[in-house]
Amino acid sequence: MVDRPNILLIMSDEHDPAVTGCYGHPYVETPCLDRLAEAGTVFENAYTACPICVPARMSFMTGQYVHQIGTWDNGSPLPGSTPTIGSYLEAAGYDTVLCGRTHFVGPERLHGFGVRLMDDAEKWKHWSMTAPKRTSDARRGSNSHVTECGPAEGWQNEYDRMAADLSERFLKSKAQYGSDRPWLLYTGFMNPHFPLLCPKAYYDRYYPDRVVLPDTRTESWESQHPAIQQLRYWLRNEEPLDDSVSTMAMAAYYGLVSFTDDLIGRLVDVIDHSALRENTVVIYVSDHGEMAGHHGIWQKQCFYEHAVRVPIVVRMPGEAGGRRVSSGANLVDILPTLLDLSAQEPVAALPGTSLVNAVKGEDLEDRAIFSEYHALGATSGGFMIRKGDWKYIHYVGMPDQLFNVVDDPDEVSNRAGDSECGDLLKDLHAELLEVVDPEAVDLEAKENQKLKGTARAGQEG
Repeated sequence: MVDRPNILLIMSDEHDPAVTGCYGHPYVETPCLDRLAEAGTVFENAYTACPICVPARMSFMTGQYVHQIGTWDNGSPLPGSTPTIGSYLEAAGYDTVLCGRTHFVGPERLHGFGVRLMDDAEKWKHWSMTAPKRTSDARRGSNSHVTECGPAEGWQNEYDRMAADLSERFLKSKAQYGSDRPWLLYTGFMNPHFPLLCPKAYYDRYYPDRVVLPDTRTESWESQHPAIQQLRYWLRNEEPLDDSVSTMAMAAYYGLVSFTDDLIGRLVDVIDHSALRENTVVIYVSDHGEMAGHHGIWQKQCFYEHAVRVPIVVRMPGEAGGRRVSSGANLVDILPTLLDLSAQEPVAALPGTSLVNAVKGEDLEDRAIFSEYHALGATSGGFMIRKGDWKYIHYVGMPDQLFNVVDDPDEVSNRAGDSECGDLLKDLHAELLEVVDPEAVDLEAKENQKLKGTARAGQEG
């Protein structure tokens, strides 16, 4: 690989990697991401630092966990003094460019980046200062996040087309005229985030015969963990949807994934049909997943695989393709990866690790991967550790959960109460305590939300 390459960093919103060809879906068409995977490296067990938009994105941008930067919920502005991907890459001599969805909250629109081609939609830039209502009686106004679905043109689709248009123009300019400095272009897409309004041509690819509904969609609310009961109550998902509605929603979700893949393909094609191919790294990620009916839930805000797992696909010039890494990764690893690519020294205070050596074929340490949640739909803080085959979930004041996600991919058998798993549970809880004090952080989040008010009740990302 050339020294100090250019970097195209693409982030979608709410993309469960299981709904992608290169991650094994039997029907969903993602030819661009599949080509990237064939020529690059797929991280099969990558996770978000928080399964909701703003906290996940600010964690991604800063390389720090949510509790380190205090972006607890979707109304939390990132302090302007907190360095980001843009800050570090600008300091390394890169031109840094933002285009599209970043979900920066508040008046600061650059956060260390040099230029912005296109801002967030107005509705995502400004929030009232009312604290989120995290009580047992809190509910969304409706379940429109899933029932508002089908073949239609939503505003988000046109937003994403414009983000692709401007990003494509930027790349064509660099391909034609070159640059005195290396550059990083971050392109953010809104889709496949709800509302699930999908261009008809994409919707028709899947509805109705190529839709796969999850077996756990009819899981009874009464049988579930208290934290999941509370989430389903808040989402107005307590009763399973009729399969006819679920089929429409799923077809739209599949279609929006394919729609987004085509937009990504436009950007990658500019690189691949120009000299940029020789010195441009392409990285694709999403901020979190989408439950899409698994365990009766639509949206995210929990630690089941479909909500908390994310795609990470990296293609580097000169490196062999087709690699698949099973060791855990996290969105906080992206900033250390970019520091590595831009020939900067590692930042010891950052919890993540560079993924560059893994892309080069070296083993990636099987670390404890961490995620947390402190926002709407949760009455107490939630914390996750994934290590090896096991996932441990700790909710403050509630019973623990423990899943073997290899033997039990649907996560229906909670092993936390099994005597044979007692030592494992203790070990994973100790791993959690190495990262965070759950009770103290839960209190800190609630005090912040109570005293300062950092989100508007009833909103979600």
